[in-house]
Amino acid sequence: MITIHFIIHEYFEGPGILESWAISKGYKVLYSKLYKGDKLPNTPNELDMLVVMGGPKSPNTTIQDYPYFDSKAEMALIKKCIDENKIVIGICLGAQMIGQSLGAPVLSSPNTEIGIFEICKTECGKKNKLFSHLPDTLNVGHWHGDMANLTDTSEVIAYSNGCPNQIIKYGKFVYVFQCHLEFTSESIKTLILNSTRELEILKNKTYVQTADQIQNYNFEEMNSILTLFIENLIKLHASESIVV
Repeated sequence: MITIHFIIHEYFEGPGILESWAISKGYKVLYSKLYKGDKLPNTPNELDMLVVMGGPKSPNTTIQDYPYFDSKAEMALIKKCIDENKIVIGICLGAQMIGQSLGAPVLSSPNTEIGIFEICKTECGKKNKLFSHLPDTLNVGHWHGDMANLTDTSEVIAYSNGCPNQIIKYGKFVYVFQCHLEFTSESIKTLILNSTRELEILKNKTYVQTADQIQNYNFEEMNSILTLFIENLIKLHASESIVV
């Protein structure tokens, strides 16, 4: 049985569609809900896939700022999982944490993006068979001011007009999404309710939409594209003999 472990930094940035999808597949689902005081997994042996979710922090945030968020310990776990050829997926803050764990410090995005905006596949993305079902352009969710950085060997799979690093491949089984294909109608309501001040402050930015524009969107297409990608990645991982 596949064991998927979600690291969740805040209750308002949960796994979205990924949780219900994993349960529907019969996978074992584990959580580190850091905002509730949960601990990180002791070793990568406890999981097959690590999914690191988002949050309003940075890989450079210290435990003095947020006592329940030990970014260094989390990045050490991420690196161990990568070194042991686990599947590692990052979303938003999770993407930045994975990049920084691999030596690519988080960057400020050229633009803050909050809402539903188009991403475009790169040439690398078009050649990647795991993304053969991803259209050349697709409207997806966004909620970020920073962005994941690149390593010497990483590949950008997709970009947006507001941010050049939207989907990145760091390794055969390591992919990150600065964008949010996991958003659902329910999860976005929770995020919006906890971001009213942020939306008001940023409302005149080019790539920031209103709460109504965001919550009235149909997320089903992006959800199906994300879950099919992960299903394909799991199949690839299972088909290969991993030597640790």
